[in-house]
Amino acid sequence: MKQPTPKPADQETCQQAAQVIWDHWQSGQVLSKLPEASRPWTAAQGYAAQAQLPTVSGRQVVGWKIAATSANGQLHINVSGPLAGRLLSGQVFESGATVPSAGNRMRVAEPEFAFAMAQDLPPQAAPYTPQQVMAAVASLHPALEVPDSRLEPFTAAGEAQLLADNACARHLVLGPAAPDVWRELDLSTYPVKARVEQGNLLKYTREGTGGNVLGDPRIALTWLANQLSSLGITLQKGHVVTTGTCMVPLELQPGDSASADYGPLGRVEMIFSET
Repeated sequence: MKQPTPKPADQETCQQAAQVIWDHWQSGQVLSKLPEASRPWTAAQGYAAQAQLPTVSGRQVVGWKIAATSANGQLHINVSGPLAGRLLSGQVFESGATVPSAGNRMRVAEPEFAFAMAQDLPPQAAPYTPQQVMAAVASLHPALEVPDSRLEPFTAAGEAQLLADNACARHLVLGPAAPDVWRELDLSTYPVKARVEQGNLLKYTREGTGGNVLGDPRIALTWLANQLSSLGITLQKGHVVTTGTCMVPLELQPGDSASADYGPLGRVEMIFSET
């Protein structure tokens, strides 16, 4: 089917798209594509629709996630580069929490490096350097992202609709702040070990490194700061950014527990609820 010529996204259309997405999140229902009248066709329109999610949901933005930070991840969802999504209040849990499984069709947990910001990074004309971005970071945290999408199949939805769907953001489990020694480490080669269990039964283990996250989690965070800057958005002090999975996502079934061990940098764990 021939796509219509993209028009500039107006706030009413973007809010309509966001409302459809949010309504489906609340009901647990899926849709193959957004209604044509409000469907985004470009990345700019997708981000504009996503920007209305806090308004229609009544939630606050508490941070950001980055999707598709590996070549395999981009291939899986048929996009050409990373995607940014908002973490909304009520979506972030502490390590050890039971995360709802109801309505989650992806059923995976993704071990990630997450950063908490110590200061604002406002929009600016010149790109932020990795040194500038890292100087604005308060702490590094082990994290497990539990993503999902309201689009079925999400692998065929396309970049614009996935952005409107908040880049598949759903839940995040945030571990305690790592010791400051992380600043001296090469995160691109840093190993992470994960395991999934059902009760006392080990189902499987998996390993990965920070190099699977755009080559280095620091690079991914810098990408986000510059992506937000290009959209006229400030990466705010206190916000958390989770930078993308550092290994093949951990397949989960309700009742499973998942953990990721970052060695000296700490550990994060969660339970995927029975219902």
